[in-house]
Amino acid sequence: MDATFVTLKNNTDAIKRVSTKMNLYIFEEPDSSIVYGIGTYIRELIAALKDSDMNICVVHLGSNEPDDKIGKTGKMGDIHHLYISPPIQRNSSLELKRQRELYYRNVVFLLRLYIKDTGNFVFHLNYHTSGKLAEELKKNFNCRIVVTVNYLKWCLKLMGNVTHFRKILASEVSQFDDVVTIIKESYQLEKTLFDAADQIICLSENTQQILQYDYQIMPNKTTVINNGLIESNSISDKLTLRQKYHIPDDPVFLFAGRLDNAKGLTCALRAFKNVLKTQVNCHFIIAGNGDFEIYLKECEDIWTHITWTGLINRDKLYDLYSLTDIGIMPSLSEQCNYVAIEMMMHGLPMVTSAASGLAEMTEDGISSLQVLVTEYPDKVEIDTDLLAEKMLCLLQNPDERKRLGINARKRYKEAYSMDVFRKNMLDFYHSLYE
Repeated sequence: MDATFVTLKNNTDAIKRVSTKMNLYIFEEPDSSIVYGIGTYIRELIAALKDSDMNICVVHLGSNEPDDKIGKTGKMGDIHHLYISPPIQRNSSLELKRQRELYYRNVVFLLRLYIKDTGNFVFHLNYHTSGKLAEELKKNFNCRIVVTVNYLKWCLKLMGNVTHFRKILASEVSQFDDVVTIIKESYQLEKTLFDAADQIICLSENTQQILQYDYQIMPNKTTVINNGLIESNSISDKLTLRQKYHIPDDPVFLFAGRLDNAKGLTCALRAFKNVLKTQVNCHFIIAGNGDFEIYLKECEDIWTHITWTGLINRDKLYDLYSLTDIGIMPSLSEQCNYVAIEMMMHGLPMVTSAASGLAEMTEDGISSLQVLVTEYPDKVEIDTDLLAEKMLCLLQNPDERKRLGINARKRYKEAYSMDVFRKNMLDFYHSLYE
């Protein structure tokens, strides 16, 4: 056994299905990127495939479940779950990349012992570091490898600045710092994964274009399938909810998401300051976790107009959507954002940026008001004055808010509902073996 390996206990519960059904294995790993929507994506994908005509197993790599679960399948409804332990490090001199390769190789070795299906394999991967796992799976199974591009690491580091990204790839940067090194290395990891895949699911047309142009992926290997969400049944009465959470009877803006530069919260706070100069009786709720200190500095003298919730559960977040008047999403880089879908689902009028995939999600002037993102060689920016102008426009025009909210809700039903997502995913999977 290699220096880095996994444990899989003796198990008599191995899956022994023999059928002509498709055998789908969805891979999940513990990763900081869970906050980039992968956890939600896998949860909604599993919900979409419930009661389908496929044999489905979720493979939890690096699982920290109790010992009595490791190496065994649990069954939730008609979905199997297989838990494989994290690597046991026996050689601290091994670099992280090599450790990961050995771990994936041994995971596939164990899967060969475990899986008793008889064909029509589809392995669905969701993490940008999984290239070696894809290669090992193809060596050992007659299968199809599917990859969903939930995010591209360089987009997070460079705020989606394609110009800067291409300069780095072409080695046109003046010096190599840690960011440049990270981007070059992550690009190679991503390209390894994409090259090994049979089919790649992109969450936006913008991402599809980048894969074809910058990663040299053939067009017939990529498919655009938008995210989808199960419809919420949250309370819609604003007055009741505002009383419940002690929210004043003033116009309320809402920002939801990670507190980091890519989400454009600094731009939102500066725009909100401008709004207060014209209309002082309004409030801003910020729901999310991150480095609060950075953003508290932007709030000097307007603290009483802002509520910080921190990270909250989905039920409370959905309540906030229902009691809010206007959603704010000035992201600098997005693909197919779940917060935007949630806001549309709740019929919330929005002011958004026109960043990458986010510009595709809503229609400017129809289901949202959009603000352009300006790209420079080494940065991206949003005009905070224009953002404030559009926030004020909705604040002062209730009929416009109502119109945008109705259209946003319609947009959710047509493009981002669970029914649409389920149909698109099932059609996609079935096409793999046509």
